Amino acid sequence: MSRNFTLYIVIGMLLGLAAGAGAHATIHDPAALKDAAGYFGLITDVFLRLIKMIIAPLVFSTLVSGIAHLGAGSAVGRVGLKTLGFFLGATVISLTVGVAMVSLLHPGSSLHLTAPIGPVGAGAPTGLSLKDFLGHVFPTSIIDAMARNEVLQIVVFSTFFGCAMAALGERTAGLLHLVEQVAQVMLTITNYVMRTAPIAVFAAIAGTVTTQGIGILATYAAFVGDFYAALAILCALMLAAATLAVGGRIGVLLAAIRQPALIAFSTASSEAAYPRTLEALEAFGVSKRVASFVLPLGYSFNLMGSMMYCTFAVLFIAQAFGVSLSAGQIATLVLMLMVTSKGIAGVPRAGLVVVAATLPAFHLPEAAGLALIFGVDHILDMGRTAVNVIGNSVAAAVVARWEGELGPARGPLDAADLAVG
Repeated sequence: MSRNFTLYIVIGMLLGLAAGAGAHATIHDPAALKDAAGYFGLITDVFLRLIKMIIAPLVFSTLVSGIAHLGAGSAVGRVGLKTLGFFLGATVISLTVGVAMVSLLHPGSSLHLTAPIGPVGAGAPTGLSLKDFLGHVFPTSIIDAMARNEVLQIVVFSTFFGCAMAALGERTAGLLHLVEQVAQVMLTITNYVMRTAPIAVFAAIAGTVTTQGIGILATYAAFVGDFYAALAILCALMLAAATLAVGGRIGVLLAAIRQPALIAFSTASSEAAYPRTLEALEAFGVSKRVASFVLPLGYSFNLMGSMMYCTFAVLFIAQAFGVSLSAGQIATLVLMLMVTSKGIAGVPRAGLVVVAATLPAFHLPEAAGLALIFGVDHILDMGRTAVNVIGNSVAAAVVARWEGELGPARGPLDAADLAVG
C-alpha cells in the first residue's frame, strides 16, 4: 500500500499542477484567480485543521509512553547516558545544518508572498525571543496548553508525567497501558488523516499554481534541491562520525544499512525499515543488547532528517512571506525544535506536524505557510526518512564501539550486502 500511496501522491501533484495551470491561463482577473484558489484552499484548510486536531493528544500520549518505558527498564545507566548524549549532539548538528543551508541558499526569497490574514508581513514582529521562549516553556494549565496546541508546554508536562510514572513503576502499570492505548488510537487517527493526503496535495498544488503560475515550479525545484543538498551534507557529517568510531569498517556499515535506507526512502516510513535495520546492525557486529536499546530510543529522540527539515521549512516559509528572523529568534527556533521534535516519534509526516505547531510561535502564517510546502512534502519526506534510518544506524554503531560491544561482522546479511555493494 505504501508504494501505491506514493503513486497517488504523484498523481495528485500532477493533477493539481494541471488544474492550477489551466485556471491561471484561463482566468485573467486577479480577484477571480484569488477566488478560484480559495476553493482549492478549502480542501487544504480542512486537512490542516485535521492535523492541528491531533497534535495535543498525539504528543502527550506518545511522549509519556516513551519516557515511562525508558525509565522503567534498564535504560537508565551508562549506555542510556551515552546514547542520549550522542542524540543531543546529533540534534544540534542537524538543526544547525538546516539553518545554515536555508540561510545561505534562500530558496523562498523569490516568492515575495503576502500573508492573507494577520499581522505578519515584511518587517513585522516575529514572535518569541529567547527571553520569551524561556518564560513560555512552562505551562500554567495543561488544559489551556492543549486547547491552544502549545506544544512546548505539552512536552514539558508530558516529560514530568512520564518521569513520575517511571518512578512509580508497577503502581502505574494500568495507567501506562491506558496511555499506550491512547497513543495507538491517535496513531490510527493520524493514519486516517494521512490517507487523504493525495487529495490535499492536489488542492495545495492547484491553489498555489492558480495564483502564482507555473513559475512556482522553479521555486519548488530550488526548495527540494537545496533540501537534498543539506541532507547530503548531514549524511556526510554522520558518516564522518561513524568513521571515527568504526574506522575501516565504514564500508561494511554502509553496505549493511543500504537496504533499510532504501526501504525508508521508497515508503517514507521509518517503521517499515525497522526490522531490516535491526537485522543489519546485528549482522554488522553491533551487540543485540545495544542494537535493541539504541534503535527504538533513536526512533523517539534522533530523527535527524526530520529535525533538519523543520528548521528548513520554517525558515523557507519566513523567506517566502518576507519575514526576517533575527539571530536571537533563530536561536530560539532551534531551541524550540530541539524540544518539540522529541514529542512525535513514529508519527506519519512528523515534520509537518512540528512545523504546524511552530509557525504560530513566530507569528508566521500557519495555513498559508503549510499549504505552500505541503504540495512537495512527500518528496522531502522520502529523503528525511532515509536519513533518519541512517542516523539511528550510525548511533547504534558508535555507541556499540564506545561500549566495547562492536564485534566482527557476522551472518549471511553482511556477505550478501557486500556482494552487491
